[in-house]
Amino acid sequence: MSSAFDARFPNTKALVNITTTEAPVPSLPKAEIPDILEISASLKRATLQEHPDYNLVATDADVANLVESLENVPADSPPSLFVDLEGVNLSRHGSVSLLQIFALPQKKTHLIDIHTLKGKAFTKSSVTGTTLKDILESPSITKVFFDVRNDSDALYSHFGIKLAGVQDLQLMELATRTFSRRCVNGLARCIENDCPMTAAERRSWKTTKQKGLDLFAPERGGTYEVFNLRPLADEIIQYCIEDVRLLPRLWEKYDRKITLRWRAKIKLEAENRVRESQSSTFNGKGKHMALAPSGWS
Repeated sequence: MSSAFDARFPNTKALVNITTTEAPVPSLPKAEIPDILEISASLKRATLQEHPDYNLVATDADVANLVESLENVPADSPPSLFVDLEGVNLSRHGSVSLLQIFALPQKKTHLIDIHTLKGKAFTKSSVTGTTLKDILESPSITKVFFDVRNDSDALYSHFGIKLAGVQDLQLMELATRTFSRRCVNGLARCIENDCPMTAAERRSWKTTKQKGLDLFAPERGGTYEVFNLRPLADEIIQYCIEDVRLLPRLWEKYDRKITLRWRAKIKLEAENRVRESQSSTFNGKGKHMALAPSGWS
């Protein structure tokens, strides 16, 4: 039977015996092989510009809703509320234009229009009777500021708010140093040196920072009055949002390095800063503001 099959299909045996070989696939250098896990993680990380999630608070109803969303935030670590202010000569001698609160549980920045709302921003209550003033003055709700002194001065002088439950990131950075503690750093330097960011986030932060400075920094031909113009310029909104959204990253970076001894010193000095900012002799301008607390250097 085999011979008959071969006779009918004389070329079949040759076809069957043909062996195929595949051309070798060139291997990529190890450095060029994509790291699938890293790519996946990068896609999940939202950059600051991609999701500028914020809530503009400009009416009485907005304030009531804001307070209701904040009054029951978790009180444990990490802190839930990160706070910053902007204004014209932000102090007892100037004015408060905006108050930014980044609520970590919500991952949302609340941009409160103090210029429009004035005192109602702090006295309008939620359905439970709680006000933003109550939250800012509560010792059981931690609020994280970066250098609380001028913010506290302005809030106390213009609205009678006595801050409590304050953690000061500037002091936290100072406490974690392994080098000289003679002078404190500003927020921009801390973000530049210490804040964990992707390359895209860092570029976005720098661009947003520069656009904001161009509008309000007098040495660049700007004016702080832009914080009082309505509607707010998009560049100002982004400027206000980005810094406060980075504060939790700095807090996490510094907090893990702080010893119990330094934690107690930070708490005490933050309370001292708030108390001194409310004194009649407080001066929030000058070279003395760059010096570390007594006994820290």
